[in-house]
Amino acid sequence: MKKVYLDYAATTPTDPEVLKAMQPYFFDKFGNASSIHSFGQEAKKAIEDTRETLASFLDAKPEEIVFTSGGTESNNFVIKGVAYALEKKGNHIITSAIEHHAVTEPCKFLEKHGFKTTYVGVDKYGLVSPEDIKNAITDKTILISVMHANNEIGTIQPIAEIAKLAKEKGIYFHTDAVQTVGHIPVNVNDLNVNLLSLSAHKFYGPKGVGALYIRKGTRIERFLHGGDQEKDRRASTHNTTGIVGLGKAIELCRQRMADEAEFQITLRDKLIKEVTTKISEVYLNGHPIKRLPNNANFSIKYIEGESILLNLDMVGIAASTGSACTSSSLEPSHVLLAIGLSHELAHGSLRVTLGRWTKKEDIDYLLEHLPGIAEKLRAMSPLYEKK
Repeated sequence: MKKVYLDYAATTPTDPEVLKAMQPYFFDKFGNASSIHSFGQEAKKAIEDTRETLASFLDAKPEEIVFTSGGTESNNFVIKGVAYALEKKGNHIITSAIEHHAVTEPCKFLEKHGFKTTYVGVDKYGLVSPEDIKNAITDKTILISVMHANNEIGTIQPIAEIAKLAKEKGIYFHTDAVQTVGHIPVNVNDLNVNLLSLSAHKFYGPKGVGALYIRKGTRIERFLHGGDQEKDRRASTHNTTGIVGLGKAIELCRQRMADEAEFQITLRDKLIKEVTTKISEVYLNGHPIKRLPNNANFSIKYIEGESILLNLDMVGIAASTGSACTSSSLEPSHVLLAIGLSHELAHGSLRVTLGRWTKKEDIDYLLEHLPGIAEKLRAMSPLYEKK
């Protein structure tokens, strides 16, 4: 049976060149980067080389990069770290209604400890209005966090504009760039952010490693306590192998990102056009233009998203209904509800995300099977019968 992977937003395969770069650090160059002997110093050099590579990619300074275990840790580090560092100044955080749970859950945790959060709504395309952010600011606001692009519907936010508002008010601004780094240009100075999160497994690196950009001068409490690694900002023995993999993945993205985005946009637009033509009562979720090159999210009326996924999997196609982090939940996507979809329509969502190894034939294969699956499932749906 043909196997087609169209769930790159959930995770990407590790590029073979990345794996090759990592291999020596499992056995030949296995030293602890905190050790002063040659084994340790060899590992330390590899880490610092990656720090410089990532900093250059983001237009940051090497000392502004802190390696973490991934996007979830980076986001928790920001939300809790800034809150506790600035709690004497204020207790108010602003974020959006469509953030990843790695942002909203730390906010909810802090709400149990005296902090307040405003969850700013979005329009029907999932766009956050800078004016709504501005209106939510109070004299107690210490942090604004808005994701660079949404992981479910792919909408790209006006980050630079929102960050400008934050800077004018002397408020720290953070963006969760887990879905954008390695896929579209991400420059911390163009975006004007204080803090930025990223994760290697979203851009063809290994799982379990990521980074947090912290602009020089930003006050933030450390998240993990123990050793003095990362200039006393993040305790824990360095994941040298993973960090090396992150560095190689970023190098490859620098070389390939523009061409990959151009090709993915062509496939994405073909997919959107044909799905909305071949299947009745199907709706594109997210902004039609301001969206990630590889993202297409649909709501197909009268059908459960889980049923679509199971039927696609039976013919070898892997896709999703939304964020992989909440795929076991029976609740409809909070993102789709936030853009105004009914519970029924939100339950019928299908997210298709493309990547480095997606071919035109893969999209053709999906288009060959999806209309028939939709027709079969609708024939079984009592909702469709009542139409």
